[in-house]
Formats: sequence, structure tokens, C-alpha cells
Amino acid sequence: MFAVYPQKLSGALGIVTAPLIHGSLEHIYSNTLPLLVLLTALLYGYPRSRMRVLLSVWLMSGLGVWFFARDAYHLGASGISHGIFFYLLVVGILRRDKSSVAIMMIAFFMYGGMTMSIFPREPGISFEYHLFGGISGALVALFWYRLDPKQQDKPYPWEQDARDIDDPIIGDEWRDTGGDTTLNEQTNPNVNAPPVRDPSQVNVQLVDDTSNRDANNKPYP
Repeated sequence: MFAVYPQKLSGALGIVTAPLIHGSLEHIYSNTLPLLVLLTALLYGYPRSRMRVLLSVWLMSGLGVWFFARDAYHLGASGISHGIFFYLLVVGILRRDKSSVAIMMIAFFMYGGMTMSIFPREPGISFEYHLFGGISGALVALFWYRLDPKQQDKPYPWEQDARDIDDPIIGDEWRDTGGDTTLNEQTNPNVNAPPVRDPSQVNVQLVDDTSNRDANNKPYP
């Protein structure tokens, strides 16, 4: 009565209650630890979307089982754990910030086998709950991956000090002006100045005419 039975009104109640019941202590143990770890990652990493994700995965996975699963009683929280795992996986790929990628890698390192448990393996295991949980988690990630703000990178104190110190040789010419010639002229007034000839070179060109004189040191006619 409290489990999901596909396409029967008496089994529709299990959409809400099925994740709360299990068939044995072994079943409870196998679902408890992954659910605690993944739920902790969700609550910590995504404070704005966590409740929406949890409720959506809970209901959407149950609805998918009720509509499309084989005729059997489906129960357990594995659909929710798979939904959260696939949410963390997809949202980390879409966001690509440090926090999301770190959470995704931890989740995948610990429970990457969930990517294979969405396929049929044993007759007594409801792969449908795993499958629709994963689908619901991926869909929710596509809708709400922008909901939580990305964490800003905090510079180290030595990085802040280095930004305010100019190079003793080149000054502030290392700063990126973005192609602004006006700013270039202000920071370096000699940027458009004509080249200055070395006076010594000018004197050499004016005096060095010995090749045009004869043996008596007189110029050729």
C-alpha cells in the first residue's frame, strides 16, 4: 500500500511514501550512507536550490516509476540518492566553478557506480527508481544550475599588495589599458614622441669626411 505500484491508483500513494520504507535492514543500510553523504553535499553546496531539488527528485522519480515501471512494488530511497547524485554531476559540469567541481568530484569518486546502476542488473532491484531518479536530477540541474551564486575567488594578501606595486624599471606600463591610446599617452607621455638622434652620431656624420681628401689633406675637386 505504501510502495509504488505502476498505473494503479492504490499504488499512487507510494510516490510520496515509498522512499520512507524499505524491505530489509540490508536495504536500509545500503541506502542510508549514500543518501547522507550526497544530501550533505547538496545542502552545503547549493543552499538556494537544495529544497527544490530534493522535493523535485522525490516526486518526479516516483511519478516516473508509477507511469513506466514494470508491474511490481517499488520502494526505497535509492531513487532520491540517484537523483541527487546526477544533479551534483550535471550542475558541476554546467557551472564549472571551484566549489561545484569539487563537490562533483567527491560525489563521483565515492558513488560513481550510480552511473551504471540505472541499467537492469538483478530482478529484485528496482532499476526504474534509479533511472527516473537520475533523469529527474539531470533535468532539475538544467533548470536551476544558475540559482545559486558562484563563490568569488578571494585573493591572498600578497596578491593584493602586488597589484599596488609598480615595477621599478618599467613603472606602470605593465598595466593593461585595453588599447586606449589616450590612457597610454597619460601613463607614458613619450609614447608618441619622435625619436631623438644621438648628437655624437650627428657629429660623426658631419666630421668624418676623410675619405674625400687627397694625400695633402685637400678635398678632391
